[in-house]
Amino acid sequence: MIALLKRDLALALRAGGGFGLGLAFFLIVVVLVPFGVGPEADILSRIAPGILWVGALLAALLSLDRIFALDFEDGSLALLATSPLPLEAAGMVKAAAHWITTGLPLTLAAPLFGFLLHMQSTAYPYLLISLLIGTPALSMIGTFGAALTVGLRRGGLLLSLLVLPLYVPTLLFGAEAVRRGAAGLDATSALVLQAGITAGCFAILPFATAAVLRINLR
Repeated sequence: MIALLKRDLALALRAGGGFGLGLAFFLIVVVLVPFGVGPEADILSRIAPGILWVGALLAALLSLDRIFALDFEDGSLALLATSPLPLEAAGMVKAAAHWITTGLPLTLAAPLFGFLLHMQSTAYPYLLISLLIGTPALSMIGTFGAALTVGLRRGGLLLSLLVLPLYVPTLLFGAEAVRRGAAGLDATSALVLQAGITAGCFAILPFATAAVLRINLR
C-alpha cells in the first residue's frame, strides 16, 4: 500500500494534478469574488465561509479524472485488480493520494485566502478543522466517481455532474461550522455531522469503488 501511495503521489505531481493547479484555481476564485460582489469588507466577511468552501470543493474536482485514468490507459489498473492488494484498499490509497496532493494543500492555504476575504478571526480555527475533516470525504467521493467513469471518453464533465450532488452535505456542514465560528456560536454539532459523513464515506465507498472497477474491467 505504501509503494502504491508513493507511486500515485509521483504520478499526480508529474501529470500536472498536484497541489499547484488546485491552489491556483482556489486563489482565482477568491480573487474574483470581490470583483463580483464589491469590495465592502462587511459583505465579504459574511460570505467568506461559503466562498472558501465552494472554492475548495471546485478545486478538488480538477484532478479527479486522473485518479484512475492513467492506470487504465497503461494497463496498470488491470494488473492492480489481479494483485494481492484488494481493490478496496487500492481505492482508499487512491483517495489518500488525492487528498495529500489536493485536499491538504487547500486546507493549509485556506486561512491565507480567508484573510483576502476579511473573514472574522474567530472563524479561522473552524475553517481549518472543517476542511481537515471534510476534504478527505471529497477525495473518497471523487475516487468513487472516478471509478464510475473510468474508460469513458470525456468523462470529466460526467464525473463532475455525478459527484457534485454528493458533495453537498459536506459543503453545507463545513460552511455552517465556519459561519457559527465566525459568529461566536458553538459549531460542535456541524463538525460532528461532517465527521460522520467522512466516516461513512470511508466505511462504504471503498467497497462500492471496488465493485464498480471490477464491472468496468470485465
